[in-house]
Formats: sequence, C-alpha cells, structure tokens
Amino acid sequence: MDFNFTPEQQLFRQSVREFADRYVRPRINEMEDEKDIPKELLDRIADQGFYGLRYSEEWGGQGGDNVMFAILNEELARCHMSVAARVMMQCLMGTEFINLFGTEDQKRDFLVPAIKGEKYGTMCMTEPAGGTDLGAMETTAVRDGDEYVINGQKSWITGAHAVDFYTVAAKTDPEAGFRGVDLFLVEKDLPGVEVGKKIDKLIAYASGCYDLYFNNVRIPADRLFGGEEGKGFTLLRNILNDIRVHTATLGLGIARAAYEESVEYAKQRVAYGRPIIKWQAIQHKLAKMRVEIDAAQLMIYYAAWRMDQGLPVNVEAATCKYFITEAVLRIVDDATRIFGAYGSSMEMNIQRYMRDSRWLLYGAGTQTMILNIIAAEIRKE
Repeated sequence: MDFNFTPEQQLFRQSVREFADRYVRPRINEMEDEKDIPKELLDRIADQGFYGLRYSEEWGGQGGDNVMFAILNEELARCHMSVAARVMMQCLMGTEFINLFGTEDQKRDFLVPAIKGEKYGTMCMTEPAGGTDLGAMETTAVRDGDEYVINGQKSWITGAHAVDFYTVAAKTDPEAGFRGVDLFLVEKDLPGVEVGKKIDKLIAYASGCYDLYFNNVRIPADRLFGGEEGKGFTLLRNILNDIRVHTATLGLGIARAAYEESVEYAKQRVAYGRPIIKWQAIQHKLAKMRVEIDAAQLMIYYAAWRMDQGLPVNVEAATCKYFITEAVLRIVDDATRIFGAYGSSMEMNIQRYMRDSRWLLYGAGTQTMILNIIAAEIRKE
C-alpha cells in the first residue's frame, strides 16, 4: 500500500493553493460583504480547467480522477468555503447527470460549455417542506405529448440566480413516494422559471442560495434523464457517494485552515509572559485538531481512491461525511477558544470557519440519515 500522493498530485495541490491565494483570498471580504461570487472569478476558475477536472477529454475535460478532485475541493475550501461550494456544484452535482445520463446533444450543448465556463448549472432537490425526505417532494412533472410540464417550488438552490440550467427533481408519480421522483434538465430562461428571494443565511455567505419556482414550465420529453419514468432514484443513488466524499473534503479544507491559523496565533499570542502555545492546555487542543485532521485525510483519500478503482464505497462515503462533519465542528470550536474573544471578531477568519463548517450538517444528507445508511450496511454484514 502506498499512502503518498504522486508528484503530479502534489504539484496540482500546490498550483490550486497558489491560485486560491492569488485570486480568491484577496476578494474574500468583498464576497462576504456582497454575499455573492463575482462572475469574473468563476470564469477565471474555468480558465484553469478546474470545471472539467473530472470529465473526459472527449468533452473537453482534463480526465482527472476523484483523488485530484478531492485535492481541488480541499484546497479551495481551505481558502473560502463559498467558492469551493460553487465550484463543486459546477463540477459535480450541476453537471454530472448530463455527463452520465445525457444524450450526445445534451453533452454538446450543456456539458462542453459548462466545462469551459460558458454556461453554469446547479441542482434543484430541496423544497420548503424538506430535502432528505424525497418522498415528501411536491414538485411534479406531468407528461403532455412530447413534453413534460413542471410545477413546484425549490428552496436553498445554490447559485440559482447565476446559472443557465438546472437539474430538477420532480415527481412523475406522486403516489410512488421517493421512487416516483425523476430528474430533468431545465433551462433557466424558459417561460415559467422564476428565481425567488435570496436566503439570508449564517453559513457560506457568498454561495448564494435562492428559492426557485416552476410555473407550468414546458420542456421536451427527452430532457428526462434516464429515458423513462421511475429511474430517478436509481440515477441519484449513483452519485450520492461521490457527493458525500467530496462534501467531506470541504470540511477537511476548513479544518486545516482553522488548525493552521490556530497554530500561528498560538505562537504569537503572549499570555502570562510567554506564547500561549507553550501552555499545555493549548497544546492539547492543537494536538487533538491534528489527530482528527490526519484521520480525516486518510478517510477521504482512501474513499476517493476506492472510487477510482471502481470499488464500492457506500460505507466509506457515509463514514467520511459523518466523521469529518463532527470533527470539523470540534476543531473550529477549539480554534475559537484558542483565539478567545478575537475568535468572534468579524475581522478574523475563525468566525467564518465556525459559521461555514455548519453547512456540512445539512449538505449531502443530515447526520442522522448518514448514520442510518451506515447502520443499514452493518445489518448486511
């Protein structure tokens, strides 16, 4: 077994970190104040080829693997969670269904320009009544000749205001519970698509989450992913593990940033005549942070490696998501304690890490649902 990153992976990490430090970090305060990400920054990210990192060269991608994608997510989140979340949406949830299940024309018309940053996409699952409970979904898609008519409301939709197309979950069979959910490709500029209010939230200020309405929106029948009704849940299940692993990488990035800044602060801050890093209480907090970060890294990159080998990762993906979420919450809490009152100052990054880390409690499934998944796998053993 080789636990080392390859020279190519190490170089890629360095290049992403340098890019983030040069182009993302100087604009963090601006993005936090505006609660949005400038289009020119997203386009600059496209120029680096990041949006196509995990897609095949046939469609203009880089042909990278999940380990490389995890590095990208970790390094961007280490700098700014909101940017990392939007990039992950463009690279994965917003475009993966087109990549896996779209027609050749759909890949040409949506995936290729998305890789280039000429078009942007996002995923529309969550509704006001809930997100994890797919069976409670109220958005419907009714077949009408060669079209589907979509009606309903979505909520907490990342970047809904700034994208060109949506992957929309809607029920084709309202009586079938979660198995009646299907997935559709819907363009933003169609009649009946309306972006609602922006959600003012505590977490990931600049990621931009909105309500979204579909009022008798008509789409061609071939915009149904999978080609037939009743396959949506199966299609969704195919990428949930990817989403969970890479959501965990965002947490690792935040944890690493909080740890690094805590170490630096502890070396500089003097209390009772010496730097606080020399006090055992502070040393223990930093030691526990290091333990959990090292464990998180091993879990994430092992799961990413297994995905690249085509091995099952149901348990690994769920344990990654659960452990790293809880670990990063502990790490940022200890970081705020090391910083003392400064940890709550809006001038410090630590308060942002504290806020943004809570996004992981909800993204890619709630912690209780993740435990249910792990328990279900245990019952099969």
